[in-house]
Amino acid sequence: MPDPRVKRLAKILVGHSLGVKRGETVLIASSSELAKPLVLEVFREVLVAGGHPLTGIAFEEMHGIFFRTASSAQLLNLPRTKLYEAKNIDCFVNIMAPINRKALSSVDPRKMGTRMKALRPIQKTIVNKKRWILTNYPTNALAQEADMSLAEYEDFLYRATNIDWQKVKRREMKLKRVLDRGREVRIVGRDTDLTIGIKGRRSIPCFGERNMPDGEVFLSPVEDSAEGHIYYEMPAIYQGREVTGIRLRFKKGKVIEARADKNERFLHDMLATDRGARYLGELGVGVNYGIKNFSKDILFDEKIGGTVHLAVGASYEEAQGKNKSAIHWDMIKDLRKGGALYVDGKLIQRNGRFLV
Repeated sequence: MPDPRVKRLAKILVGHSLGVKRGETVLIASSSELAKPLVLEVFREVLVAGGHPLTGIAFEEMHGIFFRTASSAQLLNLPRTKLYEAKNIDCFVNIMAPINRKALSSVDPRKMGTRMKALRPIQKTIVNKKRWILTNYPTNALAQEADMSLAEYEDFLYRATNIDWQKVKRREMKLKRVLDRGREVRIVGRDTDLTIGIKGRRSIPCFGERNMPDGEVFLSPVEDSAEGHIYYEMPAIYQGREVTGIRLRFKKGKVIEARADKNERFLHDMLATDRGARYLGELGVGVNYGIKNFSKDILFDEKIGGTVHLAVGASYEEAQGKNKSAIHWDMIKDLRKGGALYVDGKLIQRNGRFLV
């Protein structure tokens, strides 16, 4: 008997997040076989909605085999059948169910950067042209990363996902109106004073139509506008690597200095992926106060109420961003203790709580 919380999440993903219509083709992908219960329930809900479900289930170990074995030609290969699939589906459900979060820790990051560049046309087709939703399925790996038991993590996940997303939307629209009228955002906090231009950029409220859980309002900053410095209290995790104590300094939008307490070399390697990797692609404001604890998972952590996150790399066309890169790496700044957020000099948030 499926967990009723899994069934409810599947209904939210298919009905609310994607709004699957009769006759549409929906690709359901999972990063491992552990997500079988949710894959099956989403499969069922797509059929109930009159859609045509496709599935793509991976074995996690395949990625390690690929990066350790593939030749340069294979790293650069663009799988044309996958590109065809991306162009011809209507919706995409991506279910992350990791077995080992550190499985790729020993892989050369330059190989991962090369592969990301090769797959960029597929990613761009899905992200910019299709309806898509990303979610987690509870696994021991995710629970361990979050310092929780599996049962605790299940409660953590479903409390953050199985909620009234229309209510969340109404709250976010208030913040959107403030940002859309603004010219610049200033972020102040521990070892942080950073100003970012936002004039003419449209902010986008997120209430469960792309990420699940959700709860943020984001925009793409003016590319050459970032000035100042920022320190990230929370670890930044990318491609299975954890980088802690990141400090970045910006001038005319570009990262001109980057330091880290742990895995600084990886940070520099990722920032060297391409020209766009040193510019900001996103500024996001977390508004989900139901997520309180850092879990080492950006899907949850960037939504924590009282935080902001800045992504180096690719921006979103829907947010009028122009920065292009093979990477998009979110880094989270905690404003809940002594932090402040200003729009055009007006204080809109203090210690993580909104004043608007």
